[in-house]
Amino acid sequence: MGSLKFDENVCATCPSADCLIKCQYMDFEEDEAHNEMMKIVKGLDSRVLHDCVTCYACEEYCRRGNHPFYLIGERREEKGIYTASRAITNQWINLTQMQGKPMVGTVKDKALSSCFIPDLGALGSGELFKEVFPAVTFGAEFMCPAVHTHFAKMSVVKERLPKVMENFKKLGVKEVICLHDECYGTYTSIAQAYGMEVPFKPVYYMDFLLTRLKELKDRIIPLNIKAAYQRPCSNRLIPHKHRLVQEIMDYIGVDMPGRKYQGENSLCCAEIIRSVAGYKLADDIQGRNIDDMLEAGAEYCVFNCPACQSSLSEKVSKKGLKPVHIIDLCKMAVGEKGREG
Repeated sequence: MGSLKFDENVCATCPSADCLIKCQYMDFEEDEAHNEMMKIVKGLDSRVLHDCVTCYACEEYCRRGNHPFYLIGERREEKGIYTASRAITNQWINLTQMQGKPMVGTVKDKALSSCFIPDLGALGSGELFKEVFPAVTFGAEFMCPAVHTHFAKMSVVKERLPKVMENFKKLGVKEVICLHDECYGTYTSIAQAYGMEVPFKPVYYMDFLLTRLKELKDRIIPLNIKAAYQRPCSNRLIPHKHRLVQEIMDYIGVDMPGRKYQGENSLCCAEIIRSVAGYKLADDIQGRNIDDMLEAGAEYCVFNCPACQSSLSEKVSKKGLKPVHIIDLCKMAVGEKGREG
């Protein structure tokens, strides 16, 4: 079982304490932020351990790569300060338990991972994915366990991640194309943070998608629409990949007007926050987020994560926005789907 690679001196000498100062759900002055983080480093109690809503953003805000969010999760579990009720926490553990019933397509050198999310199977199809769709994998045996970080169950992550990677290794794959940010973030951020060797090359689906769009450039008809992008919490684990959204939108003729809650300042879909911090905060986040999309003049709300899409689709539709996954948006651009998405 891996242990977190964490350097106390990196936090002790941090000139900014941005991991907490930039937090959108807790307020800190600079000195207080540094002092609270050092309490966590030293294994002491801190209000952060009680108030963190698990949005992952501090992983992006820490420019020194010292993994503050994973450390917060470790300390919470050590002290028994869990984010949700025991029933909800155990429900997630039980729902994602491996049962020896995965679905595996015709896998050779590459696998197309749809994690344990049924909606990803339909998304990873069609002309854009025709060469890799037959190699789809689905099931708890191939599910990244990152969701358990939301519930401060780092022990579950450390127990299951090596098994998931071993299951892919047994397939003999050299590359795993991840249709979910959380999977790619698990193999490139969490595994690295815990010193785990990944026995294959993780491929982020937006890299794959952009390559395919360029190969199909003669089929692209610019969409000429305005859209707001719903950035998922798991994208905070791989902030260097966030640029691909703009590159894809530019390539298919989608304008993303500037708005308050984008980039580093993005708000998550808030459904996990509903579980760990309650309805009032979740409803407030969702309300501010959707109003911001409307004020920017967006016609569409573009999703990356199916969980975000499931959480917000009905809410944005009621406000007049058209919900669509970025993959379906690309399928619209190459003529595979209707304009409504």
